[in-house]
Amino acid sequence: MSNLPTIAWIGLGIMGSPMSENLIKAGYSVTGFTLERDKLDRLAAAGGTAAGSIAEAVRDADVIVTMVPASPQVEAVAYGEDGILANARRGALLIDMSSITPRTSVDLARNAAEKGIRVLDAPVSGGEAGAIEAVLSIMVGGEQADFDAAKPLLDALGKTIVLCGPHGSGQTVKAANQLIVAVNIQACAEAVVFLEKSGVDLAAALDVLNGGLAGSTVLTRKKDNFLNRDFKPGFRIDLHHKDMGIVTDAARNVGAALPVGAVVAQLVASLRAQGDGGLDHSALLRSVERLSGTEV
Repeated sequence: MSNLPTIAWIGLGIMGSPMSENLIKAGYSVTGFTLERDKLDRLAAAGGTAAGSIAEAVRDADVIVTMVPASPQVEAVAYGEDGILANARRGALLIDMSSITPRTSVDLARNAAEKGIRVLDAPVSGGEAGAIEAVLSIMVGGEQADFDAAKPLLDALGKTIVLCGPHGSGQTVKAANQLIVAVNIQACAEAVVFLEKSGVDLAAALDVLNGGLAGSTVLTRKKDNFLNRDFKPGFRIDLHHKDMGIVTDAARNVGAALPVGAVVAQLVASLRAQGDGGLDHSALLRSVERLSGTEV
């Protein structure tokens, strides 16, 4: 019998499926629930157990991990008679790895404490590739003791794992991460259009740029997307639109000015309004091409 804690995993999307599978590979017993039958079948094929409901998944779990799109979904799976808080055992640890508002995380931790359930907010950065390769950056908010208990599990999912402060801190850092990523992608997209319209060898230009101060993880990860116009979603524009709303609202609440971020948030919103919300966020290139008179 394994001495590892038993895991309930709620949400098996683009990120959740490979992350839960990495826990299985690391020797954890994982019971999962999601609304899509094919995702449950995938989990079972990887060696996990498919549950028929949230209540069934979490009832005997030592650790519950949630990875769902946004605050409304976190609240939907956490609250109510069929939700996590009503069915998890006292002493369980709930690790929410979704990207949501800091306020939602703080409220969840407070409500869970009343049920004797510990909570960490632990959103991630690294996209689908980082999830598959188990090299995610994980920014955590919560109590030190709970972070220490969760660290071995998080080590199976990511490479850079840091406790950033009390409840909600992980979500605040994730909001800052999404601000940096969006601005970086936008800058890369503008550079790509500028280079192509100037007749430069784009592949060569991106290689040399990535070797200097302009280089970044964003450019490394998204270079082929730009070169091949491959916008298969690793992280959808719809989700980045949601995240830009989180960071602009949170910044307004603390009195932080985001002049460049505000512009990029509008460009993300514009791209979504043009029907590209389901594409990867590297599709910001399409917006720059439209603005530059290139047929998309």
